[in-house]
Amino acid sequence: MLEAQIALARQGISPGSIDGEDGSQTKAALIAFQRKRGLEATGLLDGQTRQLLLITPPILTPYTVTSEDMGRLRPLPTTWLAKSSQTRLDFGNILELLGEKSFSNPRLVRALNLNVNWEQMAIGTQVILPRVDDPPIASKAAFIKISLQQCVLEAFDSETNLLAHFPCSIGRLAEKRPSGELHVTIIVLDPNYTFDPAVFPDSPEAQAIGRKLILPPGPNNPVGVVWIGLDRPGYGIHGTPAPEQVGRTESHGCFRLANWNARHLAKLVWVGIAVIVE
Repeated sequence: MLEAQIALARQGISPGSIDGEDGSQTKAALIAFQRKRGLEATGLLDGQTRQLLLITPPILTPYTVTSEDMGRLRPLPTTWLAKSSQTRLDFGNILELLGEKSFSNPRLVRALNLNVNWEQMAIGTQVILPRVDDPPIASKAAFIKISLQQCVLEAFDSETNLLAHFPCSIGRLAEKRPSGELHVTIIVLDPNYTFDPAVFPDSPEAQAIGRKLILPPGPNNPVGVVWIGLDRPGYGIHGTPAPEQVGRTESHGCFRLANWNARHLAKLVWVGIAVIVE
């Protein structure tokens, strides 16, 4: 199953955070792959699917922790006000950084490196990670589809061939879930985030602050490392500081992807592309 997840992720068909487990997001990714290849869409890793999910070795690869990696680590504040005072909302710990680098759940990274002392990480430490490179870009997408029921975002070319499949978190409140045809209006890499207390009416902290704040960029920014704005005010497709929760928890109205999937999507879309929400 780990090999299948890595093979799917290399093709831009995301099983969510790679964890080696046969979960619902892996099943959805297998169904997407099977449909793309003209197989019966069972979501099962059967013999025919395994044959087509060819994977180029190595499956795992050594990685050496660098001084740049360690320099990015900083404690993540827990309050909105403290976050707004940071210069950057970067990674909180090395497990988080390595998980994002390898599109993986930090639990898997830990399991692959049982002899590593994560509390006393040193520059030059070598770890083992899944080898997942950014999927190749054959062409720009012609349109995007988002399924509210399945919590999936997919990109297609002009001949309706599947280019990418990503788990997606959607709005918690049904009345805040847009439907129909929207369009991309802006694509921003490494965005900041405007905290608006009005968006968090149930948060005592937000109401006590009582004013808007600007939070700096970084993977732990509330919208992650990418903002793809839509032609409905305040709505967009974006990354997240908690990739392993994508598709399992709900958002405040936008469409949330793992940071690595949001980066890939940003290469596929263009200003004006249709986003069809079903």
